[in-house]
Amino acid sequence: MIARRVLLVDDDSAVRDALGQTLELEDLTPVLARSYIEAKDHITPEFPGIVVSDIRMPGKDGFALLDYAQGVDPDLPVILLTGEGDVPMAVRGISAGAFDFIEKPCASREFIAVVEKALRARGLVLENRALKQALARGDAASRLIFGTSTQAEDLRSRIRSVARTAAQVLVTGPSGSGTSKVAEVIHLLSPVASHPYVKRSAAALTPDTLGEAIGSAGAGSLFIDEIAALDPATQLALLDALDDGTQTRVLAGTYRDLAIEAAEGRFSEDLFFKLDVLRVRIPGLSERPEDIPVLFHHYVALASEQANLSPPAITPAIAGRLMAQDWPGNARALMNAAMRFAIGLGDTVPDYDDRGLAEQMAEVERRLLIGALERAGGRAAQAAQALKLPRKTFYDRLSRHALRPEDYKNA
Repeated sequence: MIARRVLLVDDDSAVRDALGQTLELEDLTPVLARSYIEAKDHITPEFPGIVVSDIRMPGKDGFALLDYAQGVDPDLPVILLTGEGDVPMAVRGISAGAFDFIEKPCASREFIAVVEKALRARGLVLENRALKQALARGDAASRLIFGTSTQAEDLRSRIRSVARTAAQVLVTGPSGSGTSKVAEVIHLLSPVASHPYVKRSAAALTPDTLGEAIGSAGAGSLFIDEIAALDPATQLALLDALDDGTQTRVLAGTYRDLAIEAAEGRFSEDLFFKLDVLRVRIPGLSERPEDIPVLFHHYVALASEQANLSPPAITPAIAGRLMAQDWPGNARALMNAAMRFAIGLGDTVPDYDDRGLAEQMAEVERRLLIGALERAGGRAAQAAQALKLPRKTFYDRLSRHALRPEDYKNA
């Protein structure tokens, strides 16, 4: 979830208006308030942003607002504004739970840097809460397929769609993307969910063990992992079983291009067409970097629970570094990194370059822009809408990264 709102509380109208304008120039949404009384009604556990408050105000001051905000939502970042000579008070505020403090007058760049840092932290908190709510109320797709991106939601929708049928399903995706997990969710959402779900590795199957697996699955589902590794004799046995109308639903997973395998004679074309009735493609993490922190949070929580440890803090800097990586090993590689991170094996989050957080976040922004342009076929208006950006802001971001929509018309 994107947090872009800033509740700005200051009794000095000149300061309040100037800082509000600074926020607007950064495409943030200021909510201006003159006092504690005006501000507190905006503060809710779902507030999609942060609070910036002056310390010295008539009536109840910034410390009172900090206390109120923490009572409503302990995870809501509050930044305190201090005048000259108020730094000791600001330090007291940090001890009381304030996110940070800024001394007035402050440079716009310094102000925005602290605000953006707090907004990133808030965004991660809200994403994690949304995920937990979805887990609590959702179906198997919501509970087991993680991510807040458009691609993740499309994947969940596709899984739900194919699960309702009785046809064979081919689950594809890059290495480490989790074909077996998707196959299991398809089974859990299917009309045969009460029947067995059997999982077998294609490389270990023979015609005899295939028959045993089909028998074990009965009226349920049989998932064959990396179907391309099935030997010719077992391919023929599976084709015969499907031709004979077995009651078992076959779900096949592969990281290879099965059409190419069939065209080049390494896989039975007849079996390929039998299996490729419905297809579910899992997008790689490089296509949806915004899902990486969500997945990492989940894996760290799981690993911490298994090791009986408290989950370590995942800072915005760590999230930025995670999102800036390619993750060719996809979910499996991210899970391994999360497990090492959870048990404290040093700084195990990959850091393949010396760039700072700003540079790495810029790379993440560039990838998101490119992804949106590719999905929109170079149509800038559609890409901007997908990213929920005003058109002018979208073009400004494209210019910043030297990207041209026309370069992606045939992507």
